[in-house]
Amino acid sequence: MTDTDPAAGERERLERLLERLDEGIAQLESAQRFAKHTRSARVLDAIRRLLAMPGGEEALFERIARLDRAGVFAGGDYEHPVRLQPTLCANTLHQGSPADVVLECLNELRLTAVAVGRYAHPNLSAEQARHLLSQILALNLRLLFGQLTEAERVHLGNLAEPVQRHFRFVVEHVGFGDVLEELIREIWRILAQRPIMVTPVKEMITGVAAFLAREDATELGPGQGRGAERLISALFAPTNGCREDPGLAAYAERLEGMDYQALRQEALGFARAMHDTGLVSPYHPVFLRHVVGQNEDLIPTALGLSATGTDGFACYGELVRELIRRAVWPETPQAVFGLAGLLERGVLYDPPVAPALWRQMQLPLCEPARIRLGWLPEDHPGPEATLLEGVLCMLGHPLGVGQGNNPTCQSARALSMWSSNDPDYLLQLVAWAARHDDIVIAFEGKPLHSGPLLAADLPPLLSDVDAVSAVTVPHLDALYEEMGRRCAHREGDFHRWVNPQFHGWWVSHGFAIAVDVPTGKLVDLDDFIRQFHAAYHPLYNGNMPVIHPQPVGLAMTDSAARFIGWHAISLHRVGLDPEGGMRVYFFNPNNDSGQDWGNGVEVAIEGHGERFGEGSLPFEQFVSRLYIFHYDPRESGDPAAVPEDAVARVRDMVVRSWGRGRAPSSGSE
Repeated sequence: MTDTDPAAGERERLERLLERLDEGIAQLESAQRFAKHTRSARVLDAIRRLLAMPGGEEALFERIARLDRAGVFAGGDYEHPVRLQPTLCANTLHQGSPADVVLECLNELRLTAVAVGRYAHPNLSAEQARHLLSQILALNLRLLFGQLTEAERVHLGNLAEPVQRHFRFVVEHVGFGDVLEELIREIWRILAQRPIMVTPVKEMITGVAAFLAREDATELGPGQGRGAERLISALFAPTNGCREDPGLAAYAERLEGMDYQALRQEALGFARAMHDTGLVSPYHPVFLRHVVGQNEDLIPTALGLSATGTDGFACYGELVRELIRRAVWPETPQAVFGLAGLLERGVLYDPPVAPALWRQMQLPLCEPARIRLGWLPEDHPGPEATLLEGVLCMLGHPLGVGQGNNPTCQSARALSMWSSNDPDYLLQLVAWAARHDDIVIAFEGKPLHSGPLLAADLPPLLSDVDAVSAVTVPHLDALYEEMGRRCAHREGDFHRWVNPQFHGWWVSHGFAIAVDVPTGKLVDLDDFIRQFHAAYHPLYNGNMPVIHPQPVGLAMTDSAARFIGWHAISLHRVGLDPEGGMRVYFFNPNNDSGQDWGNGVEVAIEGHGERFGEGSLPFEQFVSRLYIFHYDPRESGDPAAVPEDAVARVRDMVVRSWGRGRAPSSGSE
C-alpha cells in the first residue's frame, strides 16, 4: 500500500474529521447553555461532512449519546424527542435547510440508538423511539429505495446520496420487517380513532404499498406485513371494478358498462372498505357521482347506511344528492365518510341544519379564508368543495378533529363539542368566518368580534388541520384569549368564567380546581376528588348520566409520570366497561388519544367500550390527572359519601405524578 492509496487517504480524512468532531463535542460539553447553539455550528459542519463519507455514519452512531448529552439539540425542536411529530420530521428532509437536514439525520441516529438499546435516553423509551422511526421511515420510503423526485434531488443537492445511505444504515440496525410490522399496527391504531385528517396515514399506506410491490420485499419473514393488504385495497382497489387500480378515467368508463347487479356489488364493496378502515378510496366518489340521477337507490348502500341513515336519506334526498355533487370528488374523498356519519347520527333532523347546509353550498368565501384553505385559483375542485368536505367530516364524526401541531386544544375541543351538541351553531360560525372573516361571540352580554383581534395580531396559517379548523380556529383562539384577558384581574382561574361563555349555556357553572393559580400548589385536593365523584360517578351522583359534554382540564404527564403541561379535553360519559369496571370516556383533541401517562395510566382507544374517537380510563386513574372540571351543583351527589380509601388511592396517584413537588396547602390531606 502506497501513500497515494485512495482508501488510505479516505481513512486519514475520516480520522481528521473525527478528531475535529471530538474537539467540538468537548467544547460543546463545557459551554454554558446559552452558548451551545453557537458552539454547535462547528460540530454540525463536521457531522455534515461525515455523513458523506464511508464509515462516517457508524462513527456518528458511536458518538450519538455523547452528542445528545453535550447539547447538540439544545434550544430547538429536537431537544425534546418525545414531542416530535413524524410528519414534520419527514418534511424537514424535503423542505428544510442543509443544517436542518443534518439535524434530522442526527435525530434519527439518536432514535435508532435508543430503539436498539445502545442509548438509555432519560425521556424517551425504546418503544417510543421505534414508534417514531417506523412512521418517519414510512414517510420517506422513496429516499430509502432511491426513488427521488426531481424536486427532492434539487433540494437535497449533495446531501441526496448521504441521506439515502443514512436511511439504509437506520434500517440495517432496526430491521425493516420489524418496523413494517410496527408501522402497520400504528396505522390501524390511528384509524381506530377515525381522524378527520388522514393525509399522513394515506402517505404511509402508499409507502408500504410501494415497498411490498418491490421484488426485494420477499425478504420479509412469514406473517410480516399482515394487515397491509386490507389497507392498500381500501385505498387503491376496494371493489372488483377497480381491483387492479386502473385509474379514475378507466373506472368511470367501466361503470358505464355495468348492469344493476354489478353496480350493487360495487356499492357494497366501497361501503365495506370505508367502514372497515375509515378511509375512502378516490374511486368511491367516481361511483357516487355516477349513480346520482340514475341509480339513486344505491346511494345508501354505497354509504353503508343502517335503517337510521337510510331514513335520513329518504327524508333529505335532494340535499344529499346536492352535497354529493358539490363536495364529493376524487380530490375530496373523505366527504363520503363524513356524509355517511352525518346521516347515521341523524343530524339532519335538527331543523336548522338542513337549511344551514344549503347556505354552506352557496357560500362565497372571502380571500383570507381561501388563503387559509391553501388552494390556488386553478386548483380543482376548489376551496369551496374542500370546506364543504370539512363540514361534512366534522358533523359526521365530531371526535375526529385534531389540533395538529398547534397549541389550539381549546378551539379544537370547542369545534368537537359544538358538532356533537350544537351543529347549527357550528355551521353559523363557519359561515361567519368563511364569508366575513369575522366571528361574533357574546361575553357576559357584550359582543366580541374576532376580525379586529386578528388584524391586530395576525397568526400563522394552520397547515396540518382539517378545513373547518383552518378557517375557524384563528378566530376562535383570538376570542378565547380576549376572554381570558378580560378575566385576568379576577381572583382564581379564568376558565371558571370563560368556558361557559365560550362553549355554550350547557357548560355547568359549578367549578372545581385542584391547584392554587398563583403558586401552582395543590389545594383542597381531597375535596376536589370527592366533588368529582359526587358529580360524575354513577354510584355517588344518583346514577345521573352526563347530559352534555363538559370541558375539563388535565395535568398532562409523560410516560414517566412527569408533568408536561395543562391540556383541554371534553368529558363525554361515565359508565361500566365490558369487564364491569367504571370508566370515564372522553375526547382528547391532541390528534391521538392513545397515550401513556405514566405509572400504569395508559389511555385506551378500543377494547373497553369506546366509541370511535374516544379515549377512556378507569375512573380513579382519570381523576388522578384532572385539575379542573365543571359540574352542576343542583344535580351533584353528596361528597361525604365517597369512601376514604377511594380518595386515598387517587391522592396517591396525584402526588406520585404531576403533584410531585406541589406541596398541598392546608386541608388537602
